Amino acid sequence: MLSEPSAAIVRATLPAVGGAIDQITPLFYGRLFEAHPELLRDLFNRGNQADGTQAKALAGSIAAFATLLLERPDRRPDAMLARIAHKHASLGITPDQYTIVQRHLFAAIAEVLGEAVTPEVAAAWDEVYWLMAGALIAMEARLYAQAGVENGDVWRDWKVVGRLEETADVATFMLRPADRAPSPPFQPGQYVSVRCPLPDGASQIRQYSLSCAPNGTDRWISVKRVAGTDGAPDGEVSNWLHANVKEGDVLTVSAPFGDTVLDEGESPVLLASAGIGGTQTISMLAHLAATGSERRVTVVHADRSESTHPFRTELDLLAGKLPDADVHVWYERPESPRAPEYTGLADLAGVEIPDGVRAYLCGPVPFMKSVRGQLLARGVPASRIHYEVFGPDLWLAGPAG
Repeated sequence: MLSEPSAAIVRATLPAVGGAIDQITPLFYGRLFEAHPELLRDLFNRGNQADGTQAKALAGSIAAFATLLLERPDRRPDAMLARIAHKHASLGITPDQYTIVQRHLFAAIAEVLGEAVTPEVAAAWDEVYWLMAGALIAMEARLYAQAGVENGDVWRDWKVVGRLEETADVATFMLRPADRAPSPPFQPGQYVSVRCPLPDGASQIRQYSLSCAPNGTDRWISVKRVAGTDGAPDGEVSNWLHANVKEGDVLTVSAPFGDTVLDEGESPVLLASAGIGGTQTISMLAHLAATGSERRVTVVHADRSESTHPFRTELDLLAGKLPDADVHVWYERPESPRAPEYTGLADLAGVEIPDGVRAYLCGPVPFMKSVRGQLLARGVPASRIHYEVFGPDLWLAGPAG
């Protein structure tokens, strides 16, 4: 809980800090990477730095946390914090790194806002920062303990025991512990981080959903080759994996994390995905089929065309193993006379939404925003709509399911 004096100062200065965040964040990252170039080289996503999305995510998370402290002083925003904590744990973030961030962030705030940052203002925002950082550190410590690792020690070598070309731009890599030790358990819907050595000496990290059922010994990740658009660079890690990794190679992979996981109840389930977001759907369907679930399952998937749709065969096969499952597929540009059930963008108007449904969304942010909005309009509570965002979470400033 934010102290009363600090709450009054944060309330008065939040508009100024929020209004200047576009100036503060580039200065902050410039200071941070000048003092610690290894963080840009080996930890932060250089693509997100290049297009500015990381700065937007930082602004969103700080502003959202401060706003919630003011609006709901007796409730900590654990849903928002949990998503960040899982991402941090998958990167191996340690408590000392929060001190580094605080030092350079507050130096940037002071430089941009100048005399407005009095000692009292600095102390109030420092309290906000450490309330957020302290909560995240505690959550991440619990996640490390649950994974059976020391703080930050999430990395392990995995051997590639198979590679499948799902589409022209999607490949599945089948992984097995290189030391043949037991695989850490995971829940359907979770992801792992993959750390790759790039030609310039950097070791960049990206997260990928696990696309297999949790009950096997192997772990599968399915990676889409990312082509840069609108001036953004090509995906460094995805393209490196596609070009360089083959059966017999070894990858450095984190323990599994992620809070968007299939619940173990009996309520109806809606699995909504687009493009490579179907990896989460396939993992959840595989789990439901493997456990003989009798839950009502509705699958919604959108893709550009038949040839870009990964796991179409597996989708039908797994859904066919469930006693009460419906599959609805949209293609923007169908390629064959045998058109899918729907053409165009995903529209749930013709899809029955059962009472008490719990929805899981994965895919591009515009797709998830659209589906989430449609579900809310159909009366599904926000608390029953779960989503996974890979990359900076730009929804943090708004309500999240």
